[in-house]
Amino acid sequence: MNNDVIAKIKAASSSFSKGQMHIAEFILENYDKAAFMTASKLGATVGVSESTVVRFAADLGYSGYPDMRKALQEMIKNKLTWVQRIEVSRDIIKSDNALADVMTSDAERVRLTLEGVDRDEFRRAAQAIVDAKNIYIIGSRSSTALAQYLSFYLNYIFPNVFVINEISASDVFEQIMRISEGDILIALSFPRYSTRTIRAMGFASDKGATILGITDSPDSPIAAISQIKLYAKTGMLSFVDSLVAPLSLLNAIIIESAALCGEDLTENFANLEKVWAAYNVYEKNNG
Repeated sequence: MNNDVIAKIKAASSSFSKGQMHIAEFILENYDKAAFMTASKLGATVGVSESTVVRFAADLGYSGYPDMRKALQEMIKNKLTWVQRIEVSRDIIKSDNALADVMTSDAERVRLTLEGVDRDEFRRAAQAIVDAKNIYIIGSRSSTALAQYLSFYLNYIFPNVFVINEISASDVFEQIMRISEGDILIALSFPRYSTRTIRAMGFASDKGATILGITDSPDSPIAAISQIKLYAKTGMLSFVDSLVAPLSLLNAIIIESAALCGEDLTENFANLEKVWAAYNVYEKNNG
């Protein structure tokens, strides 16, 4: 089914009532704000009842207003500028209750991610990491922190882990120029999706490497290039990306990969503990 709300509105505009036309005009001109409004607030904004807004969504073919709002959010999530995000977020996060609003929202995204993860695909991802000759990890913009985090822990488990440092476009390709069949590229990208990450994935795929894409949706351009796909719910918190659910998913991948390594992991950490003790890496507890 075509889920483009704007296209649906334009196609059905000739049949709208006066009240529905007010709703349609507001959405067409302010879709970034409408995507985060309740039916009640949208109705009050354009001067119609909440029930009129609900019927409007149903007449467009949606199961309800929340379904239409979700479609709007999906449509715009990779289009909003930071200025637009700040303006929209004023209606989502109240300054006097930011702590509860943000943490409640993050907890809900973790729950939805857990419910949506394909367990077989998850195990396939972990096994592909364990089986890889070399592990390359790329994440741009806000996903850079996720890539660094994943590489930090995978380095404890595997000998050949390379995180791609994003300095320039040419540097990215130079860092993966030796990637080949038997290697894996773990690509992390969430709205707004990184063009540089997508191009690196295409390069690695052409070289025969396995691509593990970790992104937010099957509609993501990351998913289109990946052989193995895992999804984590993200969201917009003003100009800040909510990456709590992706981070939790990475923790699960690390633990699953480590479990597949068995006794080798125990030996690795035994050796690391000797190094850490010899060079006073950690503060000693004298208590």
